[in-house]
Amino acid sequence: MENTSGQGKLAAVPAEIDRWNWGAFLLNWIWGIGNNTYIALLMFVPLVNIIMPFVLGAKGSVWAWRNKRWESVEQFKRIQKKWAIWGIIVIVFFICFFVAVFFFVSSALKSSDAYQLAYSRLEQSQEAVSVLGAPITTGMVQGNFQSSGPTGTAQLTVPVEGTKAKGMLYIDATKDMGAWRINRLELEIEGREARIDLSPK
Repeated sequence: MENTSGQGKLAAVPAEIDRWNWGAFLLNWIWGIGNNTYIALLMFVPLVNIIMPFVLGAKGSVWAWRNKRWESVEQFKRIQKKWAIWGIIVIVFFICFFVAVFFFVSSALKSSDAYQLAYSRLEQSQEAVSVLGAPITTGMVQGNFQSSGPTGTAQLTVPVEGTKAKGMLYIDATKDMGAWRINRLELEIEGREARIDLSPK
């Protein structure tokens, strides 16, 4: 078959390359620039960018063959395979990065005075310890935390688990004049409607 790559819409696309393109799907606009397929820049258009990766995955190989001159079908397939590999590498990197950030933020929140005050109060509550069962362990801390000089606010949720039950600890705290204070602290036990109020009296 004659090599018609780079001839636009007139180019005959070999059947063996007219298939899903993982590089185009994963790297979309970056892949588009590298393969002279500038329609991929629609990734920057809101709403359109939701479906564009799937369009690129389905039509990317055809567009790349028509928009750029290739030495052979073999070279085209080899290059597109490299794009796919790099796409996977980039995706795995970002997943690892965001997981690392999540764990770092959660760890930082666990070291905060707001969390430490709340956890100390939980451990000192006979009712909470009786219901959950000692020892009590906590999971990933989530929520909003702000601290600037002597002031700050924290609204956190913490999964908790003991030998008898597990639940969620809800923390509302403020920092004033450099000292953190618990405003509200409630423990929700799985399977129970009423929360246990651990707030300072």
